[in-house]
Amino acid sequence: MLIVDAQVHIWSSGMPSGQHRQVSSFSAEECLQEMAAAGVDAVVLHPPGWDVNGVDVAVAAATKYPDNFAILGHFPLDKPETRGLIDNWKSRPGMLGLRYAFTQPHQQNWMTDGTMDWLWPAAERAGVPIALMASNYLPQVAQIAERHPGLRLLIDHYARARDASDDAAHANQPALLALARFPNVAVKATGAPGNSSAPYPYRNIHKYTEQIFDAFGPTRTFWGTDITRMPCSWKQCVTMFTQEMPFLKGRDLEQVMGRAVCAWIGWKLP
Repeated sequence: MLIVDAQVHIWSSGMPSGQHRQVSSFSAEECLQEMAAAGVDAVVLHPPGWDVNGVDVAVAAATKYPDNFAILGHFPLDKPETRGLIDNWKSRPGMLGLRYAFTQPHQQNWMTDGTMDWLWPAAERAGVPIALMASNYLPQVAQIAERHPGLRLLIDHYARARDASDDAAHANQPALLALARFPNVAVKATGAPGNSSAPYPYRNIHKYTEQIFDAFGPTRTFWGTDITRMPCSWKQCVTMFTQEMPFLKGRDLEQVMGRAVCAWIGWKLP
């Protein structure tokens, strides 16, 4: 079974934010070593905001290891001179889309103050999918999805409530499930272990993955880890889905564990 992690960070400088490993770098080679130990074939890189060279680090990794790394990158949206980048965005090695997390103070209102309004039609025309850490912006995502049916959107991390755990981490579940009516919205079921205070296999939150799977189906539900902030091993992140969730099986399991995210972002792996 092809196993593709829908969200991983690598970096070469800066100190990570939040609960990520507090190390000044996590290289492509270190990542590959951990992937091999866990049986993970490939990952979708998300250049982190704490590394000012994060996009270049990811491009270098995808250039060197094209069968292991693809990228959802980013560029400043509040600078009009960068708007022309969207048309040729996917010409860079490994670059298959965009991702915005809104973790910096100046980004907090981008979804609501008009900063991003130009991006949605431009990305739709250019065929550039966009991932969003949109826990606080799910009503806006619904509007975007409806207005731009050709734009593929990915919602990060179960749309989890930040700094919460267990049921509280999934307080946005009703609003997230409501987005399933839009065929151009998918969910990254990434970082599940970090949402639970229980021990492996974190059974108290399995119901949320099952609800998402039932609503969005196997082609719009993507397993992944955000491994550098997980409380368990990468292998356990894999087996939590492959061995501990009986509702995932057969071809559906293969889709969730990697094939679906590759199809969604257009990553043609061997």
